[in-house]
Parts: sequence; structure tokens; C-alpha cells
Amino acid sequence: MKGRITALAAVLALALALVAAPARAADKPAVTLSASQAGTGGSITVTGSGWRPETLLMILICGRSVPSRGVIGGTNSCANADGRAVTTDAHGAFRRKLPVSEPPVPCPCVVHVATVTGAKADADAIFQVAGHAVEPLPAESAAGRLSVLTDTRLDGAGGLLTWFGAPPSRTLVFTVGNVGSSPVEDPVFRVGTAHGVFAPQWDEQQWHGTIAPGRKAQIKLPVELSAGAHGDYTVSLEYGGKVLAEQPWGVGRPWGVTVFWILVCLVVPAAVFRLGMAVVDRVRPLGPAGRAVRRRSLRLPELALRIPRPGASSSSSAPPMTSTLPWFTPDTDPGTAVNGRLSAPQENGPTTPTEGNT
Repeated sequence: MKGRITALAAVLALALALVAAPARAADKPAVTLSASQAGTGGSITVTGSGWRPETLLMILICGRSVPSRGVIGGTNSCANADGRAVTTDAHGAFRRKLPVSEPPVPCPCVVHVATVTGAKADADAIFQVAGHAVEPLPAESAAGRLSVLTDTRLDGAGGLLTWFGAPPSRTLVFTVGNVGSSPVEDPVFRVGTAHGVFAPQWDEQQWHGTIAPGRKAQIKLPVELSAGAHGDYTVSLEYGGKVLAEQPWGVGRPWGVTVFWILVCLVVPAAVFRLGMAVVDRVRPLGPAGRAVRRRSLRLPELALRIPRPGASSSSSAPPMTSTLPWFTPDTDPGTAVNGRLSAPQENGPTTPTEGNT
């Protein structure tokens, strides 16, 4: 009884494996072409299956490439200007017409399909551009070869200076394994940064260390953009003339620079306006109110000089001060002398002797 149960379990496991094998094969991205050869100016239909649903793909014709070795030289070996983008359907399939154009490097050529966003996936189909030059591929070294074993990532974050336009910087982290027969010492990688559809700008960086055959190592390489850079960038990793990985990088806009210029546009005009108003206030002619203020400021010293100082003689040469009010005429002003007197004569008071009295 126990032997029958074991045999039944083995049969079920084998059946499940046979059913799952086609499913796994179907999940692998695949590309087929309507024609294996065409000339410049024509077009072919590219059909794909096994891709992730609702995924954006890029279709390119690339030279110096074979499916077994991939695209040697990366997208620099492809006709990027005539590429086409397509989005897979809910089942991970697509169908797209692609114009035929010559790549910038000789054939052998392939139609290269790769994901634009999300997890990296690609597939190649052999294609011959009629009339285009064909040259043998560069020899592949069997000594020490590196292969990327894990997905790449960018570590780090922007700071306050980046918010004000400082160069954004990250650290590209990935793990490589030596699949060759000899150790690799101090490998030199090329790190490229591309903005949008432009070609990447490459920078050679050397990693110090030795990777023995069959061993792996984690590599960390610095990546830096120019000051004020923002938008969608792609970081590419190349070794031995072959692009090993590509990593998207979304760089935020340096809003601090925008805020600074807004403040400058507000503060500078306000300062210029205040300076101009001060100059106008100094040079403009005075109105009636201003002239009255100026006259009063000039008269105050004159009034101060007319006030008699203590101890001064009454026989001063200064003219007597008289008050002239608007409701009195100069003849009837109480402050003026009448017949040489300042007041009326008293009726019952003593009289002064006259010249006639002796």
C-alpha cells in the first residue's frame, strides 16, 4: 500500500512538471518578425508575447549583435531615431510595424525589444538589413568574464544643496560574478548617463579588487549629473564593450532656484522703486504746503532775534513790535499810542503844570 502511494505521488509530480514547463516557456519574452530581411525604406511587423501586461517597450534595429551575446555597445549600436514604442496588452502581447533603417555599426543585426520602465527584460530576433555592411563580431575573451547577477539600484538621496541646484549624485550598486576561467583584477567599468532619448555620456571608473573564477562581488560606483539637472535619466553600465544593465533615475526639479529667482524679481523692483521715490522727493518742486513750511522755518530765527534779551536797554534801535489784528485798523489798534499816550487821561487824577502856570 505504501509503495502504491509513493508511485502515485511521483506520477502526479511528473504531470505537474509537464504542465508547468510550457507555462514557464510561454512566460519568457519572445519576439517574431514578419520577414527576416528587408531593405532601407521598407518596414516589417514585429510581434511579441510573454511580456508583462501593460508594459511600455522600445523596438530598435541594432547592429553588431546576435541573440546569444546581446547588443554589443548598447543603444549606441542601434538606429535610435527610427525606433518605435509599443505597450503590451492585458495578456503581455503586442504587434507593431517597424520601419527598416541602417544601424550606425555593421551587421550582424537584430531587432531588439526591451522594457522601458519596471523590471528589466529584453529579447532579440535575427534580422538582416539588405545592402548594409557585415563584419565579424569582436572576439569574446574566454579568460575572465563578468556578468551581472542582481538588479542594479541607485542608493542615496538629494540634500538641501541639491534643492538649490547642486549636482545630483547617487551610488550605483550591483553584484557581478566571474563566469570565466581566470580571475579579474581591478576591472574598469563604463558608467553612462542619458537624458531622455539622447545618447549617454560615458565615464570610466575602476573598481579595485580581484574577482576569482566562480566568485561574485558587490560593486559600488558613484554617479553624478551636472548642476541643475532634472528630469528622467537612464544610468547604463558597460563592461568589455557590452552593456550589462540599465537603471532609470528620476531627478526632481531644483525648486530652491525657482524660489530664489521669484524673490529676486520681487525684492529688486521694490528696492528700485523706493530708491526712485527718494530721488523724486529730493528733486521735485515744492507745492504750497511745502513752501509754507519752508517760510515758517525761515521766520523762526527772525522772531528769535526780535525778542529783547534780559538786561538790554529800552532805547534799542529795534523798531517797536505792534500787533495788527484783522478786526482793527492801524488807527484804532489798542496797541498804538493816542496823542502820544498809551491810555486815556484820568479825569480826577493830578494834572501836570503847564507852561502858562507860574
